[in-house]
Amino acid sequence: MTTKPNLLGLSGSLRADSTNTKLMHNAARLFGPAEFTRGDLRLPLYDGDVEDASGAPDAATRLHRQIEQADAIIISTPEYNKALSGVLKNALDWVSRIKPNPWAGKPVAVVSAAGGRSGGETAQFTLRHCLTPFAPMLILAPAVMLADSRNQFDDNGNLINEITIKGLTNLMAALRIAAANQVG
Repeated sequence: MTTKPNLLGLSGSLRADSTNTKLMHNAARLFGPAEFTRGDLRLPLYDGDVEDASGAPDAATRLHRQIEQADAIIISTPEYNKALSGVLKNALDWVSRIKPNPWAGKPVAVVSAAGGRSGGETAQFTLRHCLTPFAPMLILAPAVMLADSRNQFDDNGNLINEITIKGLTNLMAALRIAAANQVG
């Protein structure tokens, strides 16, 4: 890893004013100096017939390459119907079809923002479950789940919840350490 690690951020929400995207950007800032890239999850729905006919779409290949080149990854997931978003699951499905596995041993921190009182706890559980076959190095603590997310950012998109800021700071420090230890 160079002085400035490659940090990839994935937001499981495509909305322009997504609190998960805001949380991902706050996490990247708290990670510290890094070459930050936001992965684009606007992929066509996975379809084996499409894959057989023309291979993986360019957007999926680009995402695979970004994961492969990242020293660490932040994933921020909303909770839709007690699970991760379909957008995020679809991205995992496409990337899984491209070899080699870019996730193996990669330090990954999962965070979530949701309108409800659990802050996306179930979405984090389902995302971690979906990541299991890829064998990333999941940074499990401290858990960062932002409840009532619409009311947790200022007008500039900065977190205002001190408890979340503290947890996110500690999680990003753990992610940075894990990324640095991968290189040695």
